[in-house]
Amino acid sequence: MALIETLTFVLGIIYGYISPGRENRGALLRKGLIIGVVLAIILVALGLFVGGTIMTLSGISVFIEVVILTVLFIIGTWIGDWIEGRSRTRSRVTKVSP
Repeated sequence: MALIETLTFVLGIIYGYISPGRENRGALLRKGLIIGVVLAIILVALGLFVGGTIMTLSGISVFIEVVILTVLFIIGTWIGDWIEGRSRTRSRVTKVSP
């Protein structure tokens, strides 16, 4: 599972760097939470119909994993925005020859 978290973090950095301006991290968090809740409800409902406790527990674990991935992505976008800001500051400075 560490590969998925690392990939999410790196994709967050890339997204933050490529996307112009600052990202709306609150909206990203809300979207991630909504996706997590929807997936968890689907798995819990399937677990109730099938009668399996494992499906219910997996719904809860999917919600937790989606929240973790969302937070990692948001941290990655923050770092990507920071890198983008640093690169823009350096590109504005021009060297003047005497």
